[in-house]
Amino acid sequence: MIELTPAERTALVELLAGSRWAALATARDEEPLASWVAIAADAEPGQFLLHLSHLALHTRYLLVNSRASLAFSEPDRDPGRDPQTLVRVSLTGRIVEIVRDSADYLAARARYLASLPHADVQFGLGDFYLMRFETESARFVPGFGRAHRLGIETLRDLLTHEQ
Repeated sequence: MIELTPAERTALVELLAGSRWAALATARDEEPLASWVAIAADAEPGQFLLHLSHLALHTRYLLVNSRASLAFSEPDRDPGRDPQTLVRVSLTGRIVEIVRDSADYLAARARYLASLPHADVQFGLGDFYLMRFETESARFVPGFGRAHRLGIETLRDLLTHEQ
């Protein structure tokens, strides 16, 4: 088990459980792209739901290359604070489309809308895909000079036992 302080464990859980906005990094033909996307925590700890338009460049990239990264950061609200001390985590994994009208889709849609109720209108549009980000590993930086590489099992254990 990775040795995180109790404060670091709490910060990681709060960051991942409380975020509805993340940076999504994708790549196609060696062309990287970073975008901001709305996300909702999935039922499985460490997985996230995204509802993405086929018209968006990042979605078209994902349809070619499902490998992606999600990055989260605590807000930078204090101009007197060094931003290098902000708590942040980058997740690496794969995006999988959830098949429309399946039981999984209906449950994921309900979970997504519970977190992001204003997104209901997008579910009526035909160009949106409901997707799941399946985390494989994480790089957690609780502040300047500290960094931890976490495998998915360690991350799930931390998220499950801190809630």
